[in-house]
Amino acid sequence: MFLGTFTPRLDEKGRLILPAKFRDELADGLVITRGQERCLYVFSESEFESMHERVRQAPLTSKQARDYLRVFLSGAHPETPDKQHRVTVPQSLRDYAGLGRELAVIGAGSRAEIWDAAAWETYLTEQESVFSDIEEEVIPGMF
Repeated sequence: MFLGTFTPRLDEKGRLILPAKFRDELADGLVITRGQERCLYVFSESEFESMHERVRQAPLTSKQARDYLRVFLSGAHPETPDKQHRVTVPQSLRDYAGLGRELAVIGAGSRAEIWDAAAWETYLTEQESVFSDIEEEVIPGMF
């Protein structure tokens, strides 16, 4: 499970060092792809394969499902961390997420997310107030 917030930097070649707590889960390979809210999703290879199996069940007759799959899978980029635990984030994905040198890598349970540090701070500030004011159950069975 991916948990926590980390603040690595992108180097001049577009690489980041994976947070130490995520390295074991991602050591054998990972997939980086577009996520919602203009962040990047990072899945272990096995989680990405499992997710792909689930999305394959979507009906081809659904335009929304086809559109989602095209955007999600066309941006997917497999990576294997090097000996220094670095992975390269392709330029197209850096552009999509608006990544600068300063990053926030957060744990989101079954995946990690890569955010531009300033974008993450803005998002978190907005969402923390919403989170603290929730009066009803958002996720069934939670609280």
